[in-house]
Amino acid sequence: MPLPESRLLDHCRHPLVRDLAWILLAPDLIEMPGTARPSRRELGLNDDDHLAAWLADRERSPQRLEAHIAPTLRGRMGLYHERLWQFLLDEGPATCLLAHNLRIFQGKRTLGELDMLFCRRDDPRPVHLEVAIKFYLGLSEGPGAADSQARWIGPGGADSLRAKREHLFHHQLRLARTPEAQEVLTRLLSSASLTGLDGPAPTPAVRLAMPGVLFFPWRTHLPSPIETTGQTLRGQWLYRCDWQAFQADLPPGTQGGWLHKPHWLALPRTETLEELPTLDRRLAAHFQVAASPIQLALHHSETGWQRLFLVPDDWPRQIPLPPWPLP
Repeated sequence: MPLPESRLLDHCRHPLVRDLAWILLAPDLIEMPGTARPSRRELGLNDDDHLAAWLADRERSPQRLEAHIAPTLRGRMGLYHERLWQFLLDEGPATCLLAHNLRIFQGKRTLGELDMLFCRRDDPRPVHLEVAIKFYLGLSEGPGAADSQARWIGPGGADSLRAKREHLFHHQLRLARTPEAQEVLTRLLSSASLTGLDGPAPTPAVRLAMPGVLFFPWRTHLPSPIETTGQTLRGQWLYRCDWQAFQADLPPGTQGGWLHKPHWLALPRTETLEELPTLDRRLAAHFQVAASPIQLALHHSETGWQRLFLVPDDWPRQIPLPPWPLP
């Protein structure tokens, strides 16, 4: 499913700029009570023309973006996603990044980290932002009801939408309100010398950005998990043994691209895609020597884009236990 604002992505060629645009445009996987992502208006990029011009500036001079992102190009995708948000908040027209990965201690015990703390340039009051980037595959059979978030697991089988949601809602999004965090924030904001802030730090507003894609099982009905919205990006997943049958349903002329981490975010440009027979040979080589799921992007000039996860025939080898009780 392409982004509704994909025309803005069409003008971006640099892969980092494309991913930067994607995090601004992609909807969140779920909507939890009392949380919202930073709006484009809050970021100073609400107008499409303004956003297009800001992205074009990054295209012309990508050096600062490249330098900031470089340490995470070989690491976990979550760290790459965090770096994109750090750059956006620090370089955006309306915001100022105050701190990131801010550790909160209780004595010698670490309570956790605040992903980011920022403020608007015209408002010194701090905002606490947590971010997560997730790609989950739905299980037609599994823990909980058919619409349970526990049925949606990562391609590696190590986490679930339910577990991530509970950790964010009950721990990460409340961390800035603890006495220990308030003490750290008071020192931080005092040293930042923000005009208009005196005394103890005000309780930060809380924001959450959790974009990603939900992949539904091919030819199997599964309802969307609870708390998703009508805008949530969707794809399909299927076993390696079903790949030829899946291809048979594709219109002639369909092309494909193999998405490599960390570039699972923005869909590739069409000129980078290859013919399916070429992709077939690469897939065959991959599954002969490896067993990891892979994400594909398929495109046809008339039917558009679709995302796909191709998994080994014995997937999943583990299903993460959900937090109890299930909804």
